[in-house]
Amino acid sequence: MIRIRTILFLLVVVMSSCVSNKDIAYFQFDEIEQAKVSNNFETIFKPDDLLQITISSDNIEATLPFNLPAVTFGTAGSATGTPKQQTYLIDSKGEIDFPILGKLKLGGLSREAALELLKGKLSPDYVTNPTINISIANFKVTVYGDVKNPGTFTIPNERVSILDAIGLAGDLNISGRRDNVMVIREENNKKVKYRVNLLSNKTLTSPVFYLQQNDVVYVEHNKARIQSASSNSNTTLIISVTSLIITLVSILTR
Repeated sequence: MIRIRTILFLLVVVMSSCVSNKDIAYFQFDEIEQAKVSNNFETIFKPDDLLQITISSDNIEATLPFNLPAVTFGTAGSATGTPKQQTYLIDSKGEIDFPILGKLKLGGLSREAALELLKGKLSPDYVTNPTINISIANFKVTVYGDVKNPGTFTIPNERVSILDAIGLAGDLNISGRRDNVMVIREENNKKVKYRVNLLSNKTLTSPVFYLQQNDVVYVEHNKARIQSASSNSNTTLIISVTSLIITLVSILTR
């Protein structure tokens, strides 16, 4: 019995280890289309984004009503905790409730468009020549599947490529498929799937090379990993059944 298990185990190890370099080395195929390679990326604000908005100008007093601190109140009614910048959640309608200005529709806008909208609302009635900064406080991406450390990762600077995300997850396992990585993105309230071949240089020009907030990257297992899992499952079943038969035969032949 021990000999059979050893032989089966060695067969599974040999089968799963038959991976060639062409299956795992990134960027092997296709020429790099330099004209299509860009370092530009555009953030589009979406519902459930938590925005930090800072207004500044030469007149500090004029900006104070628009830079409210986030305050936590204790049981006695006194403010507690470390003061921090107020955040604004984009609701399901794409709107935030901003001080004095009221409802502002930022969902669906790029950062540049949102800045122009705010400047138009503020200047010149409230703040002259305002400088505005908008950042997403809850920008995150998720990487799961056949990677070393799957999980959800918070990104502080909003500029993250699919390679950065895979790096945060510890890279693909040797058994992860590099030729068919899936990126799931929400566009116009619908989930859209993109496929990326990391073996090809065309990855650098993919529309999902730069990820957006809440993107999900999924890495499939390769055939060897699937076959190995199936073989292990079948091997366990065969060994269990064989053990049961041997036990029954031993009891009946006493």
